[in-house]
Amino acid sequence: MILYSNSNRSLSPHARPALFILGMSSIVGLVIFVAGVVGGLRVNTTPSEPLGLWRVAALDRPVQVGDVIFVCPPLTARIREGVERGYLRSGLCPGGFGPLIKTVAAVAGQRIEIGAEVVIDDQPIGHSQLIARDGQGRMLRPYPSGTVPAGEVFLHSPFVGSWDSRYFGPVPVFGILGLAEQVLTYAP
Repeated sequence: MILYSNSNRSLSPHARPALFILGMSSIVGLVIFVAGVVGGLRVNTTPSEPLGLWRVAALDRPVQVGDVIFVCPPLTARIREGVERGYLRSGLCPGGFGPLIKTVAAVAGQRIEIGAEVVIDDQPIGHSQLIARDGQGRMLRPYPSGTVPAGEVFLHSPFVGSWDSRYFGPVPVFGILGLAEQVLTYAP
C-alpha cells in the first residue's frame, strides 16, 4: 500500500494560463449573474415580448392599462395546466415557473368579452384572436367572459401564440413584481 507518492505532477506551462482564464471567467460570470438578479435583470426567451434582457422596475403607483409588467400568477388549475404543457418556463415564482411579461389590457371593473377575439368595454383589442389548439394540437379553452374582479388585471400579448388571460383569466395584482423595461432586446 502506498500512502504517499512523491511524484511531481504539476500543470504544464500551457495549462496554467488556461486554468486561470477559466477561473476568472467563472468568477466574472457569477458576479454578472448576482448583479443581474439583485439589480432586477431578467432574460426573456419567449416570443410574447421581444427577446433579450429586461429589467424589473418598481411600480410605485396603481397598475394601469397599457403597463407592461412582470407577474407571477397564482398556481390555479389553468396555470398548473400551462406549467404541465410547457407554456411556462421554470423560474422563481411560487409553483416553480418564471414570471410572465405581459401588457395590462384591463383593470378591475372592466368588462371582458371573449369570442373570436377579445373585446374590452365594447372595444376590440388588436391582435387578440384566439386559437383553438396549441402548437402540439392540444385544445385551448378560452376564459369565459366577465368583469375583471377587484384587485385583479387582465393580461394580453399581441403575439398570436401567447398564453395569457385569454386562456387563464385575470390575475391578482399582488403577483405583480414590477414594470418590465427593455434593456437589450430583439424583436424577430
